[in-house]
Amino acid sequence: MNFFEIINPNIEKLTKNEYEILDYVIKHMNEIHNQNIREVAAACFVSTTTFLRFVRKIGFSGYSEFTTVIKYTVLNNQDKPKEKATFDMKQTDYREEYLKNIEETVRVLDDNKLNSLCEMMIKKPKIFIFAKGFSKYSAEYIEYLYTLEGFLVVFPKNFEQRKLAYRNIGKDDLIFVMSYNGDDQELIHIIQVIKNQCQYASLVSVTGANNNSIQNLSDYNLYMFSDEIHDHTIEITSHVSMIVIMELLLYQFREYQKSAK
Repeated sequence: MNFFEIINPNIEKLTKNEYEILDYVIKHMNEIHNQNIREVAAACFVSTTTFLRFVRKIGFSGYSEFTTVIKYTVLNNQDKPKEKATFDMKQTDYREEYLKNIEETVRVLDDNKLNSLCEMMIKKPKIFIFAKGFSKYSAEYIEYLYTLEGFLVVFPKNFEQRKLAYRNIGKDDLIFVMSYNGDDQELIHIIQVIKNQCQYASLVSVTGANNNSIQNLSDYNLYMFSDEIHDHTIEITSHVSMIVIMELLLYQFREYQKSAK
């Protein structure tokens, strides 16, 4: 009984306003399962009737089932061991889970969100990428890809560069923060400095679908799905879904650019 498995077949049916409600729900799952429908509807600035219609549209029979599934999803995520011997699985089973994660990542991508980003990208802003750890290696490929498309990409590679990069951010620039767990304290501090010191077009998080601090500080949230894998104390979680998101955004931009001419 997983929230994301239930909603996935219904994502494409949502309107822009309904997707904004879904975005709120994903970011606040930890609180929602303890709240009544009036509280959640008020937080989303919609009526209880509208929220109930949304709940049914994404695959639930009513609010009670909706909160129950969210509760179990949150509990299951908390109960997952930090070190997971995924490679002990049969490779056929691992491949199936691997593909499911990519499919989930693609399904929850919202066209309205991507088009909003494409509209900003049409002005050819500088693109800032902030990433650390394992995410940094995915970001290096993304830097290469977007540079080939003609964007000026700023990707600070070390602490000192990340700390000072905000000085070069302009009002039309796009900022991408990439972090699987979404709770890296250095990146959170950088976002807070940017929000206090800079004018910019938008700040976009690319993180796991769990509720996290980087999501809550961002203007747009793009969700990646992946199974956590550790080899001894080293994290080797697949970041393919992170690359998929950024590739699909770029491909949508290319299409958007042609239609705008």
